[in-house]
Formats: sequence, structure tokens, C-alpha cells
Amino acid sequence: MPLTVTLGHASLAGPRPRNEDYCAAATPEGAELDNKGMIAAVADGVGGHANGREAAEYCVRSLLADYYATPDTWSVPQALDKVIAALNRWLYSHSRRARETAGMATTLSAIVLRGRRYVIAHVGDTRIYRLRGGELTQLTADHVWEHPELKNVLSRAVGLDEKLSVDYSDGELAEGDVFLLASDGVWGTLGDAKLTKLLADGAPAEDLASRIAMEATGAGAQDNCTALVLRVTGLPRDTLRDSIARVHALPLPPRLKPGQALDGLEVVEVLHESRVTLLYRVRAVDSGQHFVLKTLRDTADAAEAAALAHEEWLARRVASADFPQVVSWPVRSHLYYLMSWHEGATLARHLAQGRRFTPVEAADLAARALKALAVLHRLAIVHRDVKPDNLHLGADGRLRLLDFGVAAADGQDAAEIFGEINNPGTPSYMAPELYAGAAASESSDLYAVGVTLYQLLTRKYPYGEIEPFQHPKFGDPVPPTRLRPDIPEWLEAVLLKAVARAPADRFETAEEFLLALEHGAHRPLRVARRTPLLKRDPQLALKLLAAGSLVLNIFLLYLLLVR
Repeated sequence: MPLTVTLGHASLAGPRPRNEDYCAAATPEGAELDNKGMIAAVADGVGGHANGREAAEYCVRSLLADYYATPDTWSVPQALDKVIAALNRWLYSHSRRARETAGMATTLSAIVLRGRRYVIAHVGDTRIYRLRGGELTQLTADHVWEHPELKNVLSRAVGLDEKLSVDYSDGELAEGDVFLLASDGVWGTLGDAKLTKLLADGAPAEDLASRIAMEATGAGAQDNCTALVLRVTGLPRDTLRDSIARVHALPLPPRLKPGQALDGLEVVEVLHESRVTLLYRVRAVDSGQHFVLKTLRDTADAAEAAALAHEEWLARRVASADFPQVVSWPVRSHLYYLMSWHEGATLARHLAQGRRFTPVEAADLAARALKALAVLHRLAIVHRDVKPDNLHLGADGRLRLLDFGVAAADGQDAAEIFGEINNPGTPSYMAPELYAGAAASESSDLYAVGVTLYQLLTRKYPYGEIEPFQHPKFGDPVPPTRLRPDIPEWLEAVLLKAVARAPADRFETAEEFLLALEHGAHRPLRVARRTPLLKRDPQLALKLLAAGSLVLNIFLLYLLLVR
């Protein structure tokens, strides 16, 4: 059963000549409802200023449109914050372009209902209430100055200041919850007791909203009166993220051998096993179709089980032929998930079998890996473990990026939320800044592609092989032409930029890296083969100055003694 909510809204000008309030809601269906939820918002243009209504309408309309354009992998607060910050920047700059738009600003109260939870974003003195079990709760705090003479003056509003601080809160939904989003003309006139009585009436949401707005106007409201009512009539069992709790109830499968079956899937072979995970190639007994089954060892704990569920959730969101696709299975009695199976071998296997990649072949493989990474980065996902072992060259000729076991999204990763399931990357492919404690980023993914390309061409690493728990010191990378003279000069320049020590010296995006490979010799990069001495040791000038001063002082002392 999906999340079901009934909506109602009403907005009256009251005694004001112009209605500067604006409210709206968006109610998607299907996957978009599951991934992003539904959103409702009310805004009140700052009274006394030109274009207050325009500010309110622009803010609400843009929020509802732009929220659904953000990646599904972003958390709701992250998506709301990005959109509202952009709205604030636009309103603030627009209000300073002309005298007639000076002071253009608006309050904003928005709520997102997704799965079995809600998230609130709030600025100003519009309010959000919740009626549950006959008790009315105000879920937002008014942003007004505390001084008695300034109690109606906003301290925060969208477009009021260059920097905006937004209040965020969240909570669990319950069937029967009634939410009210209201402007100050409504709550300031009716009060909590009257609002409680009206919302508890049980009437349809549309009737409630109209009645609340009309009651406020009839009670002598001196401002516009806007009410938006949401009644939760049904809740889903859980979203994919909520399903993490349910996954904990699934037992781990026993260690399986070829020929054994589980849920109508017969094990063909064990593909890989690590400290925590197991990969099997399985065959559907009824259709004969082959899949990859990923599960955990029987010693795995709850945190590792949750991390596997998080990995499956991420993989489901990457709908691209550059990745194996998650397969839904009608019966799943144990903790695992299925992916599509593709004949072929990883690039690591090709290297182990002695294959020698030509510069053209290696550059083409790197370009295809970058296209896959670009898909992830647009979804705000950082892979964190790009290497030949996780790049699979299929029998169909397509290169696929494997394994989301340590991927990061929402600015978080499975380890941060649920505990570590694997090492967060492979040492020889990890960018230098990661050893200094920096968080993995798109830049560190691109560095790993550079190391992979370097290895495909030379079978070596640009800074040498790095062992686990080692704390390496990064000098200058070994120019690949020393190891393989047939590498073109333009390709060496691309490689050296890709594996540069400092993130600022590397490619900024997968698209920029890809463009450098595609331009090749037609537009070669200019890259220093060695880091200048002063850049390698920024304190060298001071050291030389100190040494020179010491020599000069000794010489002067010598002259004094000779005399």
C-alpha cells in the first residue's frame, strides 16, 4: 500500500487589498512517491514590500519543482537545503537590482511526507501544526525579534539576508495524522484551541481548509488567511531505507556449495569471498537464467547486514547499462540480493592472464569507466573502490563498474550509518588526501581511474604499491614512459594530471577527464613532469635564507677575529 494523503487548501485576502500568501503541494505517484515523497508548502510575502506575492509564489513553485529534480540518493534535508539556499540567493540578488523590488522576501514552511516519516523545513512566522490523538502540536518556531515592539518583525526570511539559516525537523508518521500549514493571519486570529476543534472535526481536508480560512477572516483577521491541510489516510509498509529494519529479521543463508538450492536458485559456483561477503553465481531452477547472488558470511553482525541492505538500495537507483542491475526475486527467505550475470572477466583477470593493453585500448577502457563514474557522480554517489578488480569487461564488449560495498551517498556511507562492512577502498588506488583524513570525493574516484589506467599500461602503480596500514609519502609519480616508451606523450600528460598528488592539480569532473582522452594528440595537455622544488618543500626558501644568514654571520665573526 503506498502513502496516501488527502489535501485541501484555501487562501483569502481578508481585509488586505492584495493576497501576498501562496501555498501549493505536489503529490507524485509510483517510484517518485517512494523515492522523494510528497511535498507541501506555504509562504507569506513580506508585507509592506513590493513584490511580496511574487516572492512567495516564486519560492513555493520553485521549491516544488526543483526538489523533484534533485538526485534520489540525497537525503530529504539535503535536497531541501540545496534548493532553498539557491532560492534565497536568487531572491536576495533580485531584490537589489531595482528600487521597486527592494526588500523582496518571504516566509516559507514546507513539509515532505515520505514512507513512514516526515521532514519539515521552516523560515519565518508561517507555521506547521500536527493533530494526533486529539492533541495539537506546533512543529515550527516563529522567527521574529523578541523585543515587544518588534514581535511582528521577522528575524529570518527567504531573500532577507545573503546567508539563510533554515530550521529542519523530522518525525514518524501515524495513520490519521492531520497537518496544518498556516499563515499568521490564521494562527494569530484563531489560536490553538479553535484550531484543535476545527481540525478534529473529521471533515474532508478541502472542507477543513476552507472552514479554517473563513473562520479566521470572520473572526477579524487583519492579514491574509491561508490554510493547507494534509490528512494521512494510509502508510506504506516501509520504504527501501525503512526496510533496513526488516532486513535484520531475515536469517543469513548457510554456506552454500555448487548444486545446493535456495529459494528456487541453484548455486553454480562460488565467485568470490572476503572477510564478510560471499558472491555466488546461481541459476533459476525454473527458467535456467543465471544471476549473481551476494550475501554475508554466517559470522556477520547486524551492522554488516544493514550495510548490505544499504548497498542494494544504492544499486537499485543506478539504472544504467554500465552497471549490473539488481534483480527482484519473488521469494527471499534469507538475507541476500540478486544482480544480473554477465559473461566475461574483470580487467584484473585480464592482467593476470598476461594480456598487454595497447595505449588505444587502455585509453578506451578508461573513457568507458569515466562514463560510468559520471552516472554515479550525477546521483551524488562516490564509488570509493575503482580498480581493475571492479571493472568487468563483458563478452558483449561492455565495460561495467562493479561493487557498491563501500560507496558513499547523501554525504554518508554504509560504514558511517551502520558500521564498517569492508575496507573503505584499496590502498594503492586511494588518493593521497585520504591518508590525511579527508573524505572520499569525486576527485578521489577520478584519481583511482588514473591509477587504473596507469596499471593497465605499465602493470605498476604511479607511487609504488601501498600495503594496508601503511602511511605512504607521496613524491612525484614515476613517468609512465620510463616503464613503457610506446605511450604517447599526450597520454602520459593525461595520466600525470589524473594521478597528481594535490586534488587541485587533477581533473575536476569525469567529463573533463573524458574530454582530455577524447581530444588526445589533437589538443594535448601541458603538465609539469616534476613538481618544482619550492612546491615540494614550501619552507625551502626560509631554510635557505636561514642557512645564508648563518654563513654570513660566521663570515663576519671571522673578519672580526682576524682583525
